[in-house]
Amino acid sequence: MPKKCLTFDSGPLINFAMNGILPLLKKLKKEFDGDFLITKEVKREIIDYPLTTKKYELEALQIQELFDDNIIKYADITNEEVDDLRIKREEIMNIANNTFFMKNKPIHLLDKGECAVMALSKILDCKCTLVIDERTARMLCENPENLRKLLQKKLHTNITSKKENYGFFKDFKIIRSTELIYIAHKKGLIQLKDNRAYEAHLYAIKYRGCSISEDEIEEMKRL
Repeated sequence: MPKKCLTFDSGPLINFAMNGILPLLKKLKKEFDGDFLITKEVKREIIDYPLTTKKYELEALQIQELFDDNIIKYADITNEEVDDLRIKREEIMNIANNTFFMKNKPIHLLDKGECAVMALSKILDCKCTLVIDERTARMLCENPENLRKLLQKKLHTNITSKKENYGFFKDFKIIRSTELIYIAHKKGLIQLKDNRAYEAHLYAIKYRGCSISEDEIEEMKRL
């Protein structure tokens, strides 16, 4: 098992594909001393199902090439660990979706794909960082109480929580597509040489679904 790995949710890979910047992932992989991993759930979302559609077939073919070239791949785990992954996936999904409540009814937060990514990081014997663009999963791990307040604001009603669940998610380390763009920029991997290219990449990623504010982008430009 590698010393470290990035485990990708479907969103960041779709984001890179829709922006036509998947070649950046190939360059980043060469710079990274570890593996870029996906789960079977994520592969179904980014390759298997999209290949059956005309709307997303092109992006799926491009991501499929990354998979065929081992830029992204499945983790090398045993059958026993696969079973363990399924158990952990269901545990994570159950806890996540029974943490916040509206009128005493649980609020659904996470689906199988995100939970499988988290579960994989739990069973790998390496330093694992999750690549997730979606805000809910990140807030659940990084600041669940702020997530409760956000849900309360969006749903215009009181949201209660099972606060003993908060600690379950605190050890997951998450980055976004924008952090990968930052690394690519710092390493000189962005092909466009125009001085606006870095900012343009960040905004392109934002508008394709990465949860990042304009203030955060401005901060990343200053780093």
